[in-house]
Amino acid sequence: EELLNTVRRFRNKEAKWVRHHHEHWDGTGYPDGLKKEQIPLPSRIIAAADVYDALTSKRPYRSAYSRHEALQIIREMSATVLDPQIVKILIQITESEE
Repeated sequence: EELLNTVRRFRNKEAKWVRHHHEHWDGTGYPDGLKKEQIPLPSRIIAAADVYDALTSKRPYRSAYSRHEALQIIREMSATVLDPQIVKILIQITESEE
């Protein structure tokens, strides 16, 4: 957020979206403990995309999960960590690519 605020064109809403992408649907996230619709919609979309990317990317400590494995984990995060509507759309998009 601080980095984006230094770039004039990203000073407002975009920085807020980045700030809140670690908020959880159930209110257990950070930095502000927002929940459900309190979390900006773009932040909820970024959060789901971030989780999917993290799961399907190789890490130094583990191999990448398959698309199927990643979607199963994301399904389990629905309604606790991630917005269930965003999860539903993410699943539809990724499954239609098969």
